[in-house]
Amino acid sequence: MKQIYGAELDYSLLVKKEMNYSIARPFHFFDNSTIQLFKKYCYFWTMIQENVSLKKYNTFGIEAKAKRFAVFSTTEELNEILQQSNEDELLILGGGSNLLLTQDFEGLVIRNEIKGFEVVNESENDVCIKVGSGEVWHEFVLRSIENNFGGVENLSLIPGSVGASPMQNIGAYGVEIKDVFIELEAYHIETGKVKIFSHKECRFGYRESVFKRELKGEYIIVSVTYRLTKNKHQIKASYGAIQSELESNHIDSPSIKDISDAVIAIRSSKLPDPKEIGNAGSFFKNPVVDRSILEKIQLSKKNVPNYPAPNNQVKLAAGWLIEQAGWKGKTFDNYGVHKNQALVLVNYSDCTGEDILNLSTQIIEDVKVKFEITLEREVNII
Repeated sequence: MKQIYGAELDYSLLVKKEMNYSIARPFHFFDNSTIQLFKKYCYFWTMIQENVSLKKYNTFGIEAKAKRFAVFSTTEELNEILQQSNEDELLILGGGSNLLLTQDFEGLVIRNEIKGFEVVNESENDVCIKVGSGEVWHEFVLRSIENNFGGVENLSLIPGSVGASPMQNIGAYGVEIKDVFIELEAYHIETGKVKIFSHKECRFGYRESVFKRELKGEYIIVSVTYRLTKNKHQIKASYGAIQSELESNHIDSPSIKDISDAVIAIRSSKLPDPKEIGNAGSFFKNPVVDRSILEKIQLSKKNVPNYPAPNNQVKLAAGWLIEQAGWKGKTFDNYGVHKNQALVLVNYSDCTGEDILNLSTQIIEDVKVKFEITLEREVNII
């Protein structure tokens, strides 16, 4: 007997009806090539489970079920799973941190667990690191800092996986993925071929890329390569509360670890831990608007947070707008808006995805009425 993913498999009882064997045959009856085919078929068949709860696979902690579910850690496993499945609907899960489940998923959900941290090129000042898309983003950041590789320290404690970083062009405290990105490898679902995408081909925008637009649902990212600094690190401490956090710790000349520690402290003080309170981090994008919109708001509001954007536009803080509209800290039974950060919608205990979605709609409509700005959701709604 052989144990595979919790299922016991007795190869002596295998039946392959397509080969015209009408009854189970003893194991020694088959030639070696047929035995190996059986083993491979049954191995991948047992990878796909049915009627699986997705509650532990999304950081909102919302209950929903997948009709079929599988995990892959190599492109070979991914290819075999997709070949074995005939589902029309497909959902790829990484860390589940940018996802709101509003219903059961009537298709195949596959979770990406591709690992890897490989130096593929190195110079006196820079290092190029190829990272498996299933790696936890924050763990990648910490490992980079441990090796004195700079460039991603401002992105500490962002939830999710490495594979989601270029898809969303994640960013925080003045840094975005596009600043350190070189290329990625992506598996084409229809053909099964792996394609390399350059920086230009990813067409990065604010919290988006080509994979959230024209190529949405066509590729699965399997690895990402970043260029990080080995020395002469570009310290960015002016964005947000980083500088004041450094000053409170009497740090005048911060290292990349100091920046990371400051960001972790700031985020921890404002954002709830998904292990304790279900959430997906920032639920809304910061809106980019014409400067005239900002000037109109400034007629009635003082100290409006804003940051320069291209084409004479400005980026406003969505959390500030939501707070000014009176939503910060509001609670409705077992869900609501977090008391410390209005950008974060929370599941206190067993709410539904519909509850969160309806709350976000109310917030969008209210901010639109009060500021003439339409907020966009950052999370994916399923």
